[in-house]
Amino acid sequence: MSLTGKLGIVFGVANKRSIAWAIAQAWHKAGARLAFTYQGERLKENVEELAGAFGGDTLILPCDVTKDEEIGGIFRTIGEKFGKLHLLLHSVAFAPKDALEGHFVDTSREAFRIAHDVSAYSLVALARSAAPMMTEGGSVLAMSYYGAEKVVPHYNVMGVAKASLEASTRYLAYDLGPKKIRVNCISAGPVNTLAARGISGFVEMLKHYEAHAPLRRNVLPEELGATGAFLASDGAAAITGQVIYVDCGYQIMGM
Repeated sequence: MSLTGKLGIVFGVANKRSIAWAIAQAWHKAGARLAFTYQGERLKENVEELAGAFGGDTLILPCDVTKDEEIGGIFRTIGEKFGKLHLLLHSVAFAPKDALEGHFVDTSREAFRIAHDVSAYSLVALARSAAPMMTEGGSVLAMSYYGAEKVVPHYNVMGVAKASLEASTRYLAYDLGPKKIRVNCISAGPVNTLAARGISGFVEMLKHYEAHAPLRRNVLPEELGATGAFLASDGAAAITGQVIYVDCGYQIMGM
């Protein structure tokens, strides 16, 4: 799964527990040179500290994915520094906290808009800006969750936004396929990340997966990293538009 000579950008690292960080580490270990973005000053220090492990010249840029002008600026800078691009990781999702509590039917129009803008449309916007730089083909990878397919209590509007993300992945795969750009999702089992801790009942979710998944355990971050490295590599050259479940088999269960 060599990624030697590949150039990539990672959106969504928050701290060392982030799935994005696990995949970034795997990409780096496989030989890729990476740039990172961060959302807001609160996360800047975390990302700088982590990315610093890849070398002092690692490119780290601020980016609010709801602002097209910031996205445009990111890719102009990447163009100046890298000249081209091969890999893009989208690990970005957000919904207002009150939309992840109570009943989905009570979701406000604004919460619905925000969840879809940040969690789904941003993939479209990033892929559109990245595609012209992927002159040698490329791999775009997004992160999803089982709540896109089945009802997960308290996941609410985020589940609907993830369903939109997965559908967007398929349409992007169709549009970008002629350019040899592949677009896929990893649907990860629950991992104790900063975002996950905002979901009510998350600890119980971890216990439920461990009890009911065929492998009788929860997925490890390094396993998600390994899948991310595979999907970015030439070994996955014929895989696009897919949702790959990395959840210890939980997705196959009916009861």
